[in-house]
Amino acid sequence: MGRTVSSQGPRDRGDDPLADISAFSARSHDLSPVETLALVNNFFAWITAEALRGRPGVVDKYIGDEVMVVFAREFGSADPLLDAVEAARAMGEHDALDFAPHIGIARGPVVVGYVGTPLKFNCSVFGAPVALAACCAGIRPDPGDSEMFSTTITLPAADWIGRDFDNVFPPRRWRDPDGTLGEQPHSWSLLDARDVEMKNLPDTRVRQIVNRSFRITQVWIAATRIQDGVKHLRDLGRVRSVDGDRAATRGL
Repeated sequence: MGRTVSSQGPRDRGDDPLADISAFSARSHDLSPVETLALVNNFFAWITAEALRGRPGVVDKYIGDEVMVVFAREFGSADPLLDAVEAARAMGEHDALDFAPHIGIARGPVVVGYVGTPLKFNCSVFGAPVALAACCAGIRPDPGDSEMFSTTITLPAADWIGRDFDNVFPPRRWRDPDGTLGEQPHSWSLLDARDVEMKNLPDTRVRQIVNRSFRITQVWIAATRIQDGVKHLRDLGRVRSVDGDRAATRGL
């Protein structure tokens, strides 16, 4: 006898930021499987904390080296796009291990539902914005731009219409002990709209917000710390390696 699982949940318009690790293949190439797992978990823990710090976002899924967060009015967001952009900014500015994430944002109607079978199923968000956010995360700045950026935030140009950059990205300010108000030089810029090719989707006009406070990506920063941490766990007998060959494949 089987049992039924409801496949449809609440519908809403949402904004879906999707972030991934820059140069993940290069960072993980010389790591063991355990060290790669630790690296990805560090990324997920850090990016989740930044995305949800004081914001009504919901982590939808972790996929490989990517994480998707959903902001929607139904989840308590008064302005889902603004919350998504502010979360992306926090990820780019508080990047202690230099992950330099590429972040894609898309908005539109989504549905929360179950996928799978009664034996194994997950709850997730479905809709065109999910695929569009993933494509936006994969877009790099214009190859003709000679500047280098540490973090990129990409979204459809139509979603930015009516927004003022200085209101969405105000400069950071602080007050010194003597009461003087200081202002940090603005490191973010909004690039001109441009048309880009989207894999398996129509060409789309996008806007990109880039962090110009570029740091030379030192892959060893995160990798060395991960290797030292895993070695310590091995010494404590907390990590056990599995002998034998293993193969992995991912279908798209």
